[in-house]
Amino acid sequence: MRKLGIWVILLVLGGCAYKLVFGPLEPLPETSQAPFMTVLDDGTVLYSKARLEIGLRPMTDEELNRQFPTASKGGVFSTNPYTYGDWKPPGEDRPPSRFTVFLLSVKNYAYPKIKVDPLKMTLVAKNGRRYRSLSMQELKEYYLRYAVGYSGDAYARYEARKDILKHTMFSDEPIFSGQERKGYVVFPKLHDDVREITVRIEDIVLRFDAWGRPIEKMNLAFNFKREVLKKVR
Repeated sequence: MRKLGIWVILLVLGGCAYKLVFGPLEPLPETSQAPFMTVLDDGTVLYSKARLEIGLRPMTDEELNRQFPTASKGGVFSTNPYTYGDWKPPGEDRPPSRFTVFLLSVKNYAYPKIKVDPLKMTLVAKNGRRYRSLSMQELKEYYLRYAVGYSGDAYARYEARKDILKHTMFSDEPIFSGQERKGYVVFPKLHDDVREITVRIEDIVLRFDAWGRPIEKMNLAFNFKREVLKKVR
């Protein structure tokens, strides 16, 4: 499985200092996935049936920074909307995580038209915590608070983040026969007590009637985990 970076959080127990070391999200084995699901070498969980493929791959901050290298530099002034870029809190050797990001990919060679709505995705942890995907509007509002005065460099950074989101988030537009699409889906950062998760995509529309109304839908679930270790600081 991928050798990816980890994020470290300080935990004090019994008078001793420990680090909670979080590994990257990785797929559970195929035996723990739903029918028609396979696990690819790059960490994608792929649903494949009748020439329709829907894949979900967890992204690390390191990968997202490599996707947007210029936007990921500059410390607190970096403009990568998915991460903190190369900014590190005082006393730490790694940037913290800002969000939980997945790459959603769809290949439609089975139906005249389908629709996958990223806002109908939820992340459910095994311990009961639930997270819903964030919309473009919510992310814009999240970053708008940094655009002090709506002018100057701060607003330029806001516009730069917004532009990256616009061109890279997964769109809910219909996917016609022979088309492929991929993009990012963003969830809030996971709590420290989360170990196993299921990402659900609800109401995937496979068929429409003559008036464009959905007449056939399905739901999918993708299962992942992350390792957590305690190391003496």
